[in-house]
Amino acid sequence: MPRIYLDHNATTPVDPAVLETMLPYLSSDYGNASSIHTFGQRARAAVETAREQVAALLHARPQEIVFTSGGTESDNHAIFGIVQSRLHTQPAPLIITTAIEHEAVLNTCQALEKHGAHVTYLPVSREGLLDLDELAQSIRPETVLITVMHANNELGTVQPLEQIGRIAADRDVYFHTDAVQSVGKIPIDVQNCQLDLLSLSGHKIYAPKGVGALYIKTGTRLQQFLYGGHHQRGFRPGTENVAGIVGLGKAAELARLSLAEDVAHISASRDRLEQGLLSRIPDAHANAVNAPRTPNTSNITFSGIEGEALVIALDLKGLACSTGAACSSGAVEPSHVLTAMGLPASEARATIRFSLGRHTTTSEIDAAFEIVPAAVAQLRQLSPTYKPVA
Repeated sequence: MPRIYLDHNATTPVDPAVLETMLPYLSSDYGNASSIHTFGQRARAAVETAREQVAALLHARPQEIVFTSGGTESDNHAIFGIVQSRLHTQPAPLIITTAIEHEAVLNTCQALEKHGAHVTYLPVSREGLLDLDELAQSIRPETVLITVMHANNELGTVQPLEQIGRIAADRDVYFHTDAVQSVGKIPIDVQNCQLDLLSLSGHKIYAPKGVGALYIKTGTRLQQFLYGGHHQRGFRPGTENVAGIVGLGKAAELARLSLAEDVAHISASRDRLEQGLLSRIPDAHANAVNAPRTPNTSNITFSGIEGEALVIALDLKGLACSTGAACSSGAVEPSHVLTAMGLPASEARATIRFSLGRHTTTSEIDAAFEIVPAAVAQLRQLSPTYKPVA
């Protein structure tokens, strides 16, 4: 039986068209994009085409796109780049973020706290949403940056970037979003959202791992993060990963052209999966269903089981999913996202994330209706704590 992959928020397969576009830059077109000879200029032209393709997906200008190694580097550069130069000012700079950010943002903020910055970690509702009034009230004269993820990697909940952007602009505060889980899944316009900085990652949108981008709005005072040559206007030194960048560009173009079709297909599949599992499995509930969500993500709690055990059991049956962020796999503590929403630790540990993709089929959803209920039932039989709700 073919294996079923429902973990697209962890990573996506490289699209065949993306791979085809990349192949020449792994073989015959091997020039360094900084070289002035023909080999180099062919590579430079390919990089600049990719820059235009990524910019078009975001409604940005090509010169505002800087290529990186992925979402983590982009998040670090955005946050350190705004805050680091202000660390020795008085009062100390203040960063505002949320309690449900990815570790790439949370750990960066915590690192800056050790160097004297202050950070406000705003709570979220039971649906995983930020309170905009609380955000506005938390801004102080020393606030230099608001960083709020667009779509949560575990829940799929989508924060209202346009409203946040207006609040930030009205108070003259820089605004960054980690859009790793939203770019290519839902429309995003950096100008309408009044964003100064946006992070994205190639391997979440059917491009290869090891390439990403940072949108930097023209005029943003961003301190250099890495030091070396003068590549990418000095924002990101180092020889460009031409093949990866070309792949990211092609993936961005495909996402832009197929976005409406993808949203319709994937959201219908997600809803069918969610409703089918909940109708077949007692004592289960989906989280954040009343919030705006990305079309591909379903986060379901199966009371009485351990999520890690269920992931393993499902994998043995040929179905891949996860308990949350791949970066946190094997963590002893329950998901910080789910506990921030108010789920008890026992429920947070009993929660699974299913994330669908462009190529998820109806037959795969049908197979999940057989595999998941059987695995949950088996684990509950073995559980010393599970008691069916009467």
